[in-house]
Amino acid sequence: MKQVLHKIIAWSVGIIFLLIIDVQGLTPLRLVNYGSMLNAQPTASFVLTDEQNLLLRKKLADEEINLIKEYSSEYGIDYRLILAIIEQESQFDNEAQSSRGATGLMQLMPVTSAEVAENLDLKESTISGGNIKSGIFYFAKLSELFNQTSREDQLSLTLAAYNAGPSRIYDAQELAAYMGENPSKWSAIQKVLPLLSKRYYSLHQSVWGDGKPPNGYFGSWRQTITYVQNTLKIYQDYVQNRS
Repeated sequence: MKQVLHKIIAWSVGIIFLLIIDVQGLTPLRLVNYGSMLNAQPTASFVLTDEQNLLLRKKLADEEINLIKEYSSEYGIDYRLILAIIEQESQFDNEAQSSRGATGLMQLMPVTSAEVAENLDLKESTISGGNIKSGIFYFAKLSELFNQTSREDQLSLTLAAYNAGPSRIYDAQELAAYMGENPSKWSAIQKVLPLLSKRYYSLHQSVWGDGKPPNGYFGSWRQTITYVQNTLKIYQDYVQNRS
């Protein structure tokens, strides 16, 4: 009886949240059909306008731009998407370092950077070239975790995992499935990410045996949602202004 009561409470919390989500300014992101943005073969259309190239060369060295194109091609990703990630992550600042210790153009966390560097047999992943290659490799590997969904959802889920870590997205997917939402849809994950925060502990008690998400409470959900939205907007600008 107690378990049934917990489920009723959980569903009630979820339904109430979904009803007020628009009021709080969390309207699910309206995705644009970006076409081949992941696992893409380089084509002549994957170029920037002369104006974009000029602006880019004011922010990055030619060597860095060439490395971004080279590694993006190697791992099958539109290099304009990587440029959007770099712009959102570090504003093209090679010396950028977050309060949590993320570094470089791609803002990799130390642990992630070390693991990727070992995988790629890189001697130094903190220098510009190593950071670029590590970040693109890591993003490509994350995208493989979500390859059972549409390209649009795959892109958004991968960006969310790049920002928050894949374990957070796994928790959100598990919660989405419990609530009857499609865990492979970004629109569903965007809705339930806030429910991973501590204030919804009663819901967590119904979903997980120890009473909280496997990877802990998640209070930075707004940052992740905003990160996905902003990065997609930047990427869309690069795509729409192609030659």
